[in-house]
Amino acid sequence: MKGDRKYIVLFLLPAAAIMTIFLYYPFFKSLYLSFYRTSGFFVKKFVGWANYERLVTDKLLGAATLHTLEIMLYVIVFQVGIALVLAVLVDNISKLKGFYRTVFFFPVVISGTAISLLFVLFYNYNFGLLNNLLANFNIEKILWLDAKNALKAVSIPTVWHYVGFYFVLFLTAMSKIPADYYEAAKLEGITGLKKTTMLTIPLIMSDIKVVITLAITGTLKVFEFIWVITSGQNGTEVLGTYMYKKAMVDQNFGYGSAVAIYMVVFGVLLALIANRLLKRDEITY
Repeated sequence: MKGDRKYIVLFLLPAAAIMTIFLYYPFFKSLYLSFYRTSGFFVKKFVGWANYERLVTDKLLGAATLHTLEIMLYVIVFQVGIALVLAVLVDNISKLKGFYRTVFFFPVVISGTAISLLFVLFYNYNFGLLNNLLANFNIEKILWLDAKNALKAVSIPTVWHYVGFYFVLFLTAMSKIPADYYEAAKLEGITGLKKTTMLTIPLIMSDIKVVITLAITGTLKVFEFIWVITSGQNGTEVLGTYMYKKAMVDQNFGYGSAVAIYMVVFGVLLALIANRLLKRDEITY
């Protein structure tokens, strides 16, 4: 290994350079700007902790945080839950696994913006697919994007988009479980739902924790669905859209950077809490 270190470093350099340019530099630049009051790209004034003090009293930021948490709940319950159910079902069939893997994963490769535009057409009050279906059954049309329904409406494409990604992760984890375990369980009379709850899920618990962590951090990055469908209006403002408005629309890069740092810290804390709650003795194989 000592003689190969220079080659290992050589192969790691491209990845390290990309991470430095597109991850670490923007983060530390945002941290730097968060201590300034800015107006446009060039005018800035050092204000110390003023931007962070503003975070504490910003009611719009509080509302955006609550909306983000609500979408996060939908993502954990439905996105992860549906992915797990689909993986269990597909894992128990002997044919067409590759077909189902492709079909369920397909939405992941579609642009989020394209999916958002599709759902804009679904939700259109006068010409949308959903209201036309209701009209066929003589049911009154619904304002899908009003203040009452908008957040749930934008949560649907958010959930649907990445179900296939987590489905593949779960299915891959299940495929690594030795067949001997299932044969032994069958001899003990453990089949069907009991096999899933007593054997499969405990054996992939570490993967479930990873998926939940990914779901939590992924929700904090939700932007295009909200922006394209509602532009953050009607009670759908989330942290991603609020940060964008402050930094890009209002040209207040200092406060926008403070919001970005808040998002990072908030995401790390939620991930730590989730791991703490899910901490348990995992079964290894």
